[in-house]
Amino acid sequence: MEAGARAVRTAVFIEEQGIPEAEEWDSDDAQAVHAVVSNLAGMPLATGRLITAGLPLGEGKIGRMAVLQSSRGLGLGDQVLQGLISAARERGVSHLTLHAQTSAQAFYQRAGFGAQGPVFDEVGIPHIVMALTL
Repeated sequence: MEAGARAVRTAVFIEEQGIPEAEEWDSDDAQAVHAVVSNLAGMPLATGRLITAGLPLGEGKIGRMAVLQSSRGLGLGDQVLQGLISAARERGVSHLTLHAQTSAQAFYQRAGFGAQGPVFDEVGIPHIVMALTL
C-alpha cells in the first residue's frame, strides 16, 4: 500500500475517529487499487481503495475513503471516488458496493450510489451498504 494512503487513513480513521489500528489494516490492502490525491507539495490529502480480488467476476468494493479534516469540502473525496469508479470500469466491474458511514451517505448518493438494507455497526460507527451499477 502506498505511504500516502496509509498516512491519510491513519490521520482520519485511527487518530480522528478512534478506530483501533488492528481494525484498520487488512489483507485486502496488498491487492487493492489505492487512489491518493495530493497537494502540489506532494502531501497526501485524500484516499480510497478498490477491491476486486476474491470477489465474483464483475463485482468490486470501494472502501477506506478518507479526506483529511483540513481538506474537506474541496471536492477531493469526489476526485478519489471518480478515480476508483474509473479503475473499476477498466477492470470490467459492473457492480460496485461500499459500506458508507451514515454521515457520508448523501455524498455517495450524489455519485449515484443507492442505499441497500438497514444501518449496521462497523468498528463502532453506523454504516449502510450502498451500491452502484456501472
